[in-house]
Amino acid sequence: MTDHKSRRDRLLQEHVHDPYKTRMKLAEPTLCPECGALYRHGRWQWPTVPVPEEAHRETCQACRRIADQCPAGSLVLEGEYVAAHKDELIALTRHQQELESGEHPLHRIMAITEEPTGGLTITTTDIHLPRRIGEAIERAHRGALSFHYEPEEYFIRVGWKR
Repeated sequence: MTDHKSRRDRLLQEHVHDPYKTRMKLAEPTLCPECGALYRHGRWQWPTVPVPEEAHRETCQACRRIADQCPAGSLVLEGEYVAAHKDELIALTRHQQELESGEHPLHRIMAITEEPTGGLTITTTDIHLPRRIGEAIERAHRGALSFHYEPEEYFIRVGWKR
């Protein structure tokens, strides 16, 4: 008779999910009454056809995060360079957000705050946008980029300094 021992390497670790993400699959189509995004074909997207009147209504997680003022990511821009090039950095930030949210409506900037030190803090509704913006700024303006992801909190902190 074979002695079967349980294998610890096969235990699945619990994956931490976004606490704002809907646990159940939404009825299709579902319209966010706040931003107009449409849940269709298993994901949130911007409507490309007229939304049926009978579409369900539910606020998307990005709009809930904005209402609760609970960002999923932040990008902090620091250094003397930031104050001297603030308008360029904000324009690049907005451009990256437009590119990202065009395909992913839940990836949005919540706020761009000017700090007393001359830096900028950008908060977002998701964990991907701060990284995308930070990498675009690093490519265009050089500097030092850092990342700190906190999976248990579903939050990313991105820092850029020059």
